[in-house]
Amino acid sequence: MKKIAVIPGDGIGPEVIGATLDVLKKVAPGAFEFEEVAMGGNAIDKYGEPLPAESLKICQNADATLLGAVGGPKWDNVPPEIRPERGLLGVRKGLKVFANIRPAKIFAPLASACPLRKDIAEKGIDFIIVRELTGGIYFGKHEAFTTPDGEKAARDVMEYTEHEIRRIAHVGFKMAMNRRKIVTSVDKANILTSSRLWREVVEDVAKEYPEVKLNHLYVDNASMQLIRVPNEFDVIVTENTFGDILSDEASQIVGSIGMIPSASLGDNNRGLYEPIHGSAPDIAGQDKANPIGTILCGAMMLRYSFGMMSEADRIEKAVDDVLKAGLRTPDIFTEGTTLITGSKMRDEIISRL
Repeated sequence: MKKIAVIPGDGIGPEVIGATLDVLKKVAPGAFEFEEVAMGGNAIDKYGEPLPAESLKICQNADATLLGAVGGPKWDNVPPEIRPERGLLGVRKGLKVFANIRPAKIFAPLASACPLRKDIAEKGIDFIIVRELTGGIYFGKHEAFTTPDGEKAARDVMEYTEHEIRRIAHVGFKMAMNRRKIVTSVDKANILTSSRLWREVVEDVAKEYPEVKLNHLYVDNASMQLIRVPNEFDVIVTENTFGDILSDEASQIVGSIGMIPSASLGDNNRGLYEPIHGSAPDIAGQDKANPIGTILCGAMMLRYSFGMMSEADRIEKAVDDVLKAGLRTPDIFTEGTTLITGSKMRDEIISRL
């Protein structure tokens, strides 16, 4: 029996996590043991820190970790070193995951929810963002200081080593080999020294994958092309901050941030799986949260951590079937479809398994 560490998190986290556990129990009865873990705002309230040592230990000893969402306005004014997001950075570091995999795929029934022009949406959107997860500004030196003339100032350092770039590039190229064999590396090499190193190393790695076409885009241009010609992208490889921003943009062009799962992987299969949406405290407890993003995280977990391909396919097909039936939570509701609650969406997906 495989062990899954479960981090319900804050806000709508417990709702979407609960729905996903129900789906996993249905698709693979008796296959998993679940252990709940405190992290984020709820851990701050209970233990005074966002990631207690025992919580991290449970995640490290599990075969995979499933995470809802953490944070919210309640904890906006706590000291920076114990903000809920610090727990997220801590668990990523503790699990030694460095590659964040974020698929952006528009389900055909949701084409009308795409904010892009109809002729663009109808060409299809199906790409993956491979984001480096443990380097860059987020993990660089952060410093607030006072200048010699008494003015407040701050700096955040973006730093990357060759091996950090090389290993994330390999992840991207390997994924492209199983897709359309196109890698787009996103950087800011016309300005940033770290991006020039990034481009140099990615080009070197590309030599090991002669079947894959490599393109380079500056991040500002990439953000425009994702809107103009999203169907031309296959696998995007980029650093931490750029990937964070571009993946949120990608979530909107496919209809809703509530539809997007993600996987964070390291050198082994012990991944961290989380939807890319936030804790949405404004709708917590109202049964409005869309559980699909988290349920698709469960499918990714089955595929990447446990090799349960058929079960993962069944979940994804069930989601597609529900959408084809015109059933929608508030975030993806449009005229002519049927509005349902988050728990009803869970039930409808389970009924199709």
